[in-house]
This record gives sequence, structure tokens and C-alpha cells, in this order.
Amino acid sequence: MLVNKILKGVLLLLGVTFIALQSLVYEIEGDAVSALMMILLIWLYCKSTEKPSQLFFWFLLIVTATQIIGFISWFTPEVRIGEIDYFYYLGNILHIISYIFLIIKILKQLPLKAVFSEFTTTIIILIVLDVFCVSILSGTTENVLSYYENTLEYVYNSVLMILLSFALINYMYRNDNKSMLFLIGSILIVFSEIIQLAYFYILYDNSLGFVYSLFLVAAFLFFYIQSQLEFSEPIPAYNDEQAKV
Repeated sequence: MLVNKILKGVLLLLGVTFIALQSLVYEIEGDAVSALMMILLIWLYCKSTEKPSQLFFWFLLIVTATQIIGFISWFTPEVRIGEIDYFYYLGNILHIISYIFLIIKILKQLPLKAVFSEFTTTIIILIVLDVFCVSILSGTTENVLSYYENTLEYVYNSVLMILLSFALINYMYRNDNKSMLFLIGSILIVFSEIIQLAYFYILYDNSLGFVYSLFLVAAFLFFYIQSQLEFSEPIPAYNDEQAKV
């Protein structure tokens, strides 16, 4: 449809604009553009998807809410040292909830008993890696954030790594285009969050703003593309025995 094509064109333009604004440290304008971009993405998803997923819709809706809250926070009184930054807690908690919706979406479509029996060793390795990565990421903010803020960051990073792990397991089990695109989107989201963490708390560099915003836009692009596909039955991995047959 013509409307869908126009929406896609506008979203592409807004995505480029958002990346440019973040690179030039126009953060207020960038937050405004990102909020508008998410609103239009929800509209496009509802109009163009034959069988929309309620869980994915709620993911998009909650992320949109966080972007709007982030934009509004620029026009509130500055939080002083010792005061509670309610927008910080609200935004991060909503982000955590949005990623939990994605995790539930994966879990609902996986035969967990078969998956755990087939990938037992892989799951154990992923758990160890997740704990290691979360500890390192959360350690970067220990001297910057308060105890409660750092605890929230730990939960935030844990949910991110769980999302990435389940996306990987989902792809290993299904081995189809939809699961591959979802995995790529999850990887880009995690990388974007890690770089954003470095941008805000370690090295305030314009190039990092460009990279994390680029990864963020690309992540939602892959998430949208996969939302237009259906899962196939698990496809056996190609191996030498299949080649001989």
C-alpha cells in the first residue's frame, strides 16, 4: 500500500535524522525524533502486519513510552545531588519490562523441554558467560551511581543478556530467517546499550553517540522485518552427511 511505503520512507528519514542529531549531541531534538519514530513504527506495524503479536506490540508501546518520558524529562527541574531521579528509575524499569515482553515472546514459541534437552551444555555455558558479562558491565557504574541505581543497572543488564541468550538458542533450534533476524536485532540492541553505557559513564565522545544510535536504529529495523515473517519448523543444520545424500 502507498501509505505503508510513505511511512517506511518517513521512518527511514527519521532514523537518519536521529543518528545525525545524536552524533552532534542535540540530545533533546534526538529524543523528540526518536519518540516520533517509535509512534510511527507502531502505526506501521499495526497497519502492515497480517498477524500482529500482542507481545511485540507491547514491546514497541513500552519503548515508545520510555522515549516520550525521556523527552519530557528535559523540561523538568534538574535533579540535584542526593535527590531521587524518578525519570531515571521509570525509564529503566519500563525498558526492562519491554525486554521481558520479547523474552516471553521467544519462550512462548519454543518447546522448552526439547530445547533444554538438546542444548543443555550450551545453556550452561551461556549462563556462565551472562554472569561474567553482567558483572563486568555493572562494575563500570559502581563508582558513578548510587547503590539502588547500580542495582537497577545490574537487573537491566541481566535482562539484556537473557534476551540475547534466548535469541541465540531460538536461532540454534529453529535455524530460519525469522529467528536469525531476531538474533541480529538482539545483538544490535545489546551492543547499542553497552556503547550507550560507555558514552554516558566512561567516555563522552560524539563518535560513541553515532555508533550507539546507529545500532539502535538498525536493531529496530531488524525487529520490524522479522515481525513480518512466520517461524518455520526447525531446519536441520547443513552437514557433510546431508551433502553425501
